[in-house]
Amino acid sequence: MTHYELIGSRGCGSAIVEAALRLSGLDARITDIPYLKPGPGRDRLLGLNPLGQVPVLILPGGAVMTESAAMILHLNEAAPHANLVPAAGGLPRARFFEMLVRLGAAVYPTFTYGDDPARWTGEGEAAQKLRAATDDRRELLWRSIEEQVGEPHVLGEQLTALDLYVAVMTHWRPRRAWFDEHCPRLAAAADQAAGHARVRDVLHRHFSGAGD
Repeated sequence: MTHYELIGSRGCGSAIVEAALRLSGLDARITDIPYLKPGPGRDRLLGLNPLGQVPVLILPGGAVMTESAAMILHLNEAAPHANLVPAAGGLPRARFFEMLVRLGAAVYPTFTYGDDPARWTGEGEAAQKLRAATDDRRELLWRSIEEQVGEPHVLGEQLTALDLYVAVMTHWRPRRAWFDEHCPRLAAAADQAAGHARVRDVLHRHFSGAGD
């Protein structure tokens, strides 16, 4: 295999990596599956990632990667011309790594536990409390990130993979109207990223008609 294959689902975090692949210009095939629905797609996914999560990136040669942040760092090395990560040696690169880890290690888990709280607590009041707590925690995290956002992009002048995260994740809870009101700099950065033709095409494919 001489190309990449990205396995994901529409509306999920695979959109972030898909946008990075589009910006990189690397040869890639996109495979959409209903990752929670039993069937051949999920069976294949579980064979590649026993956690059953998307995205999964299959590299040229067949090696398998999970975790979107790791994929972004790999794609930056494979296609440095795309400038997915700021150049080494400067403060923007340090800020990039800090925010990338915060998105993956702090914001993402609020969806892991909040999207289907009954999976972790069982049905009932405990699940409702977990959903509310993770929603509250996510809003607090976004407000803290808002304080560090530059303009016109997250880190200032350069569009980076952070902008791809923001462009996708502002479609998720608490939804775009909340960002417009409470995190306008993040909303503006999302709009700037969406103005890039290749990013816009990916967002349209994943979220057109989603009813934000």
